[in-house]
Amino acid sequence: MKYFLVGGAVRDRLLGRPSGDRDWVVVGATPENMGALGYLPVGKDFPVFLHPQTKEEYALARTERKSGHGYHGFTVHASPEVTLEEDLARRDLTINAMAEGEAGQVIDPYGGQQDLQARVLRHVSPAFAEDPVRILRLARFAARFHDFSVAPETMQLMRHMVDAGEVDHLVAERVWQELARGLMEALPSRMFEVLRACGALARLLPEVDRLWGVPQRADYHPEVDTGVHLMMVLDMSARLQGSLAVRFACLGHDLGKGTTPADILPRHLGHEGRSVQLLKDVNERLRVPIDCRELAEVVAREHGNIHRSNEFDAAAVLRLLERCDAFRKPQRFREVLLACECDARGRLGMDDTPYPQAARLSLALDLALAVPTADIAAAAQQKGLKGEGIGQAIAQSRIDALVHGGF
Repeated sequence: MKYFLVGGAVRDRLLGRPSGDRDWVVVGATPENMGALGYLPVGKDFPVFLHPQTKEEYALARTERKSGHGYHGFTVHASPEVTLEEDLARRDLTINAMAEGEAGQVIDPYGGQQDLQARVLRHVSPAFAEDPVRILRLARFAARFHDFSVAPETMQLMRHMVDAGEVDHLVAERVWQELARGLMEALPSRMFEVLRACGALARLLPEVDRLWGVPQRADYHPEVDTGVHLMMVLDMSARLQGSLAVRFACLGHDLGKGTTPADILPRHLGHEGRSVQLLKDVNERLRVPIDCRELAEVVAREHGNIHRSNEFDAAAVLRLLERCDAFRKPQRFREVLLACECDARGRLGMDDTPYPQAARLSLALDLALAVPTADIAAAAQQKGLKGEGIGQAIAQSRIDALVHGGF
């Protein structure tokens, strides 16, 4: 039995980057051998074990053969006869197909170190085409290693995969998982750049893909192109360290601009409502988590009003807070404001422009939350008010607080 550190841990050490989990491959072993040494079996589709002390994952060396469509369409063969080189050959990219021996030596049968030095993302073998998830993974790595290019032959292979319909067999959970991870990388626009270049974006997120080439008013959007603007917004969300929910909201905030009638371009009247409807389709199709979908829908519906909110008086500000459900979910409202700031600053030449709307509306929420609603409700009840009357009394007190606070 021989143990080898594999994959991302080897790649990141060679790049001088911090690494997360460490994965191991065991050559020359059987499941019985691993059990006898105290390793705990956890793999459902192939033999994977947890180390009895470190709890790191140790997988038996294996090969895979295509047997159907999609992520699960594989027959796995694991046995003591499978070599390390055979195990590494089934991996997606050369930079992920390296191993490290017990003495620290790098085992690199497919040129991973050379591609690291050349800053290239390249597939290991034609077997890359057997798993459409690899397109998403490569796009995600492009967002992480944003100074890496995609090898031309790898891009061509991905285009062939898309044309063959492989992407259409991806299950929603895996698409969302990879998109979510890519959104959290340093330059998320690169993920969408790669997906768009190979044609996968049009299959997976046609609502996003159709935004390129759609013009906007140049006086407000010097970058003009809606798709270019969206990518700038996404990268601003990463720069401002937004949560996944914030970044997804940025992705979906302008979807309605892709369906603006041609006769009113470059204006996009009513795009907010269209964005909300398109987001609902995306959310259902990809089974987006509740926190992400709710935040995205609020941002899509209200971002224009939030941008204009410096012109609102106290009553209009209160109505905006109520529509955003800010009193029940104040932390979510602050994330709404961050997504709107990303939208405002995600424009050509505007990346360092202040966004005073966020501070003003945060102050408004604090002032309104400080109103003693229980006392006001009790006083209103003593006057014989009920239901809507009590609500109106509370609203008026909040408006008074905002006026007193300078609104």
